[in-house]
Amino acid sequence: MRVLVLGVGKTGKLVAEVAAERGHSVHVLDATENKDGAALTAPFVAGFDVIIDFTTPEAVVSNMRACLFTGAKMVIGTTGWYDKLNDMKSLAERRGGSLLYGTNFSIGVQLMLQLTRQMATALKDAGYTFSISETHHVSKLDSPSGTAITLGEAVRTIIDPHKEIPISASRVGDAAGIHTVEAISPNDRILLTHESASRRPFAEGAVRAAEWLSTRTGVYDIRDVFDKL
Repeated sequence: MRVLVLGVGKTGKLVAEVAAERGHSVHVLDATENKDGAALTAPFVAGFDVIIDFTTPEAVVSNMRACLFTGAKMVIGTTGWYDKLNDMKSLAERRGGSLLYGTNFSIGVQLMLQLTRQMATALKDAGYTFSISETHHVSKLDSPSGTAITLGEAVRTIIDPHKEIPISASRVGDAAGIHTVEAISPNDRILLTHESASRRPFAEGAVRAAEWLSTRTGVYDIRDVFDKL
């Protein structure tokens, strides 16, 4: 498989390494080579089977517009752009492209999301108050993290769609990512925590997602397909 990786941050570099380890041909573009998506011309994009984006909230939308317009297949690991999600879904569908997006491609985090929904369902009428906390490395641009927002949405949808779930965010050193869902009652406290030891699970999940997407057309949320990867 021919893979184009957009972004050479810590996760983007690891995505490229994992893709190469899995036997794929990999090309990487950094921000200086692809300002405002200018490098993503139709002939260039046509040379790849799948494009994986781990750039920034500012760059990702331009990248998606350029690539999806050509009917390309894209896996988006960048977060902080979901106000444009409907536009990008529509573009992919109109142009016959493929889009797989998600706030976290780690299988462990996806399992945590499932457990969070189960916990919220079980405690819905039991008098518990929910909150989310997350800790990431100091260079992470979005705060709170997309994963924390997704966890909060999972709880809110079940407990009360009209009530925001409090989220606290910390940026410390080189932390790969810690997410905790807390449920407190007058009598006890329940904690559900996922702690990443490295970014490799994110990178492996993104590459597996690209392999899965390479034979499909359509728009997918990682939450709906992670068990197929």
